[in-house]
Amino acid sequence: MSDNEKETTVNNDMENDNPNISPDTDTEKLETKKKSMLHEIISWTATIAGAILLAYIITTFVIVNAEVPTESMENTIEAGDRLVAFRLSYLFEDPERYDIVVFKYPDNEEKLFIKRVIGLPGEKVTIKHNENGETKVYINDSGTPLDDAFIKESMILRDDTSINEELTYIVPENCYFMLGDNRNNSRDSRFWENTFVKKEKILGKALFKYYPSIAWIGDM
Repeated sequence: MSDNEKETTVNNDMENDNPNISPDTDTEKLETKKKSMLHEIISWTATIAGAILLAYIITTFVIVNAEVPTESMENTIEAGDRLVAFRLSYLFEDPERYDIVVFKYPDNEEKLFIKRVIGLPGEKVTIKHNENGETKVYINDSGTPLDDAFIKESMILRDDTSINEELTYIVPENCYFMLGDNRNNSRDSRFWENTFVKKEKILGKALFKYYPSIAWIGDM
């Protein structure tokens, strides 16, 4: 055997006897990697599940996330606007006049509507012409009409009423009379079969629009 062959044999024997190489090393590394991947999967799953649960809790008990499909609240809220209403607004207090609220439509509670609170429990709401021929809303026979600076245009009394007629509503206890800001193009308490909205059917007070632009509407 030549010297080179001897050297090669010695080197190969040394490599086989290397104490740093163990037949179990690759298996242990693979097991460690599997455990790490499993831990990461569990961690991500828990994070996603927690986020879903949190979103469910928020949208069920804290906010209403709604898209407005019609023009009934223009110009305050435009068709296609997306907004957030706060479910806890009326947990310890009652809705106030001019609040914009999301509620279950009295004639079909599977639908959600958004309107402005106009008549409060126990009040008499009268819609009639003033001395200038303008249609205004009056509360409890007051000589001063409600502020309507937010409506889109001057209100028409209603197509089926004459110039001398008026519309009168007595709001039951625990109920509210609703009108849209675009009063000439709004299906609201004036037209519903079930005229009034019960307090427990009000889901929340509208706070702000977030799409297509951001705007605060809580006190509009």
